Order: sequence, then structure tokens, then C-alpha cells
Amino acid sequence: MPRHSKRFRALIQQTKALGTVPLAEGVKVLKGFNTTKFNQTVELSTHLGIDPRQSDQNVRGSVSLPHGIGKDVRVAVFAQGENAEKAREAGADIVGADDLAQQIKSGVMDFDVALATPDMMGIVGPLGRVLGPRGLMPSPRSGTVTTDVATAVREFKAGKIEFRNDKGGNVAVPVGKLNFSEEQLLENINAFLAHLRGLKPAASKGTYIQTITISATMSPGVRVSA
Repeated sequence: MPRHSKRFRALIQQTKALGTVPLAEGVKVLKGFNTTKFNQTVELSTHLGIDPRQSDQNVRGSVSLPHGIGKDVRVAVFAQGENAEKAREAGADIVGADDLAQQIKSGVMDFDVALATPDMMGIVGPLGRVLGPRGLMPSPRSGTVTTDVATAVREFKAGKIEFRNDKGGNVAVPVGKLNFSEEQLLENINAFLAHLRGLKPAASKGTYIQTITISATMSPGVRVSA
């Protein structure tokens, strides 16, 4: 079992003593953990009051954050003909059809987001076993299967994020970098939470967003209320 550094253990004790704090205070505390030599990614994790075993309670979608996520997002697009040209002009990093499918089957997946036009799903469908577990399978629900590939490419390159709950009913997403201002992080987090609340399944009963935790790459989580 890996041992945490002295620094990390001290931060864990600090967050335990805090308990659950307001979001603005939690962001301030998290930014105080910025003691590493690299710019850490800030992640928001939520535990939802859903039953992931029920298909009508699963949560999936995509949302554009006001300040992006501070990362160069590599976008792959399954398209051909005019749509392929539009995707390239919009800034897609990889564009293809059968050739892209073969590349993925060989284990090469040098991208963060995969988009597809509806007519490409015959090629994309069989890749579900490879792309699905990595959260990269294009889906109409998440806005990654679309006829308007140019707009989709630009949105995801600008910081639009895709998300889905895991088997435990948790949703985790990047919401920026630790060098973002407190205001930028707050606006990104609130934008995501507002979108997530709007996706509450009708079949979900009781408290929908049960816990919210923010953390950075090299920090423990800070439990927040929002």
C-alpha cells in the first residue's frame, strides 16, 4: 500500500478538521494547497442519490464551463466527406472513419474526446468495448454524436466537458487548474453543479446531490456544501 508524504498527511489532517465548509471557503482552502512545482488539476466529485443499476437513473451529459479547464483538449472525430473537412477546419486533432477505428483497435487512443456524425455509428458502435470503459464512447446524450461537428469540436477544444456516473453513483469532472483565480473556479464549479441539478432523473428519490468534494492532483479532498 503506497505511503503518503509528510506534506500530504498533514493536509489530510487539516481537511478532516475542517469538516464540510461552504464552497467559497473550500476553494480558498484548496488553493492554499498549491505547494507543488506543477499546475495541479482541480477536480469536483459528487455522490448522487441514484441507483446506477436502473437505466432510467443514470446521469450523463456535457457542459461548457465559463473558463474552460486549463488544458489542451485533443479531439478525435469520426466523419467523412464534407463533415470531415468541417471538423479539420474547426481544429479537430484527428479525423477519420475506418482508419481511425483501426487505429483505436490497435490500442492507439491519443485523444481526450471522441465525436461522431450519426452516419458513422456503424463504424463506431463495435468500438464500444474499447471506448466505453475509458469514457470515450460517442453518445447523443452527451452531445458527442452530432451533425454539427464544427461547433462540437470548437466547444470541446474550448473546455466543454463530458461526464457520466460510475457504478457507485459518483460523477467526477475536472473544473480547472489550481492557478485559476478563486472566482474562476467558483464560476466553473457552480456552472457544472447547476447543469448537474438539471439532469436529476425523475425516478431518483430523496436528496439528489448527496456529497460534493473538491480536490487537486496532489491534495486530499475538501468536503463542501453548495
